[in-house]
Amino acid sequence: MSYSRLENKEKIILNLTVASYLETGKPVSSGLLAQKLNFKISPATIRNAMASLEQQGYLYQPHTSAGRLPTDEGIRFYVNTLLTETLRATPDELRIYPEELSVGSGELDSLLLQVSQILASSSDNLAFVISPHISRVAFDQVRFVKLKDNRVMIVLLSTFNLVQTEIFETQTLFTQAELDRAAQYLNQNFRGKSLSHVRDYLFRELPRLKMRYEDLVEKLISLLRSSPALEKEEGKIFLQGTARLLDKAELFDFNKLKSLFQNFEEKANLARLLSDLISLERVKVIIGSELRLPEIADCSLILSHYGYRNQVLGSLGIIGPKRLPYDRIIPLVDNVARRLTRTITILEKGVEL
Repeated sequence: MSYSRLENKEKIILNLTVASYLETGKPVSSGLLAQKLNFKISPATIRNAMASLEQQGYLYQPHTSAGRLPTDEGIRFYVNTLLTETLRATPDELRIYPEELSVGSGELDSLLLQVSQILASSSDNLAFVISPHISRVAFDQVRFVKLKDNRVMIVLLSTFNLVQTEIFETQTLFTQAELDRAAQYLNQNFRGKSLSHVRDYLFRELPRLKMRYEDLVEKLISLLRSSPALEKEEGKIFLQGTARLLDKAELFDFNKLKSLFQNFEEKANLARLLSDLISLERVKVIIGSELRLPEIADCSLILSHYGYRNQVLGSLGIIGPKRLPYDRIIPLVDNVARRLTRTITILEKGVEL
């Protein structure tokens, strides 16, 4: 749909209509808009503009005697206006200052859980943060720790000085000495690379490396192949604020809300869905039907990404009803994403595993 066809007067009336609907949830009349505009535009002119906006698919009339409500396309126009304002604003102008992030534990999961809690409490909606997958994070050091039976824990210190861990079962038994030797080989030869890069390199160079390192490379390949973590595409998902959606149950279709919560229980599926939505846009807003998924047709997603230097590590954002206070949530998500990126970027190296 081309927004360029809208006259300036129609744009003003559309944005006011959407803003009023988001605030009250009720159909918006021409008389109400005239009052908001201090009668600078007559109710008759507003009625004509609203009729035109309805014909163009931005508004609809639930009953012949009622006012009008915005369609998803009408909300999209309003949101695009806010996105433009957010991208032009400076951090000081946004006036969004969530509490400082603490990295005292040195664990990435702890930091991301904290971010999800800040987003949920600041937005009063469901918040999510998706971690980078451990196999795709460049490491400064890596260790393998033998646990009971054939389980092994990966302890990875990233190049941005935060620790990630993953436990998996191996196809063959390893001694701790063999695991230490494998970790030493990785730290000496692949520092600054990811485990998925190491795995692919070893597969490719196996014949040449096998002659030099005897059975070490074969054991290392077996170890890396044993880890399902290296086969996954999505990281962990941290969800906070599920109860906050229940408090807004009247804004959802019950069956759709039930299906949505079933998705929350299947965190792997939800993480996969949200990971697919990561883009390089500073803030991305997806409204209702735009996702073409019936269970979230009553929802809006506001998401952004965080990273380290030029690498996107993961995404974060808000899931809530379409009647979100977008003017507050968009700058909140943008601010938190940039603060998380800044926190990760300024961390110094030097912690030994």
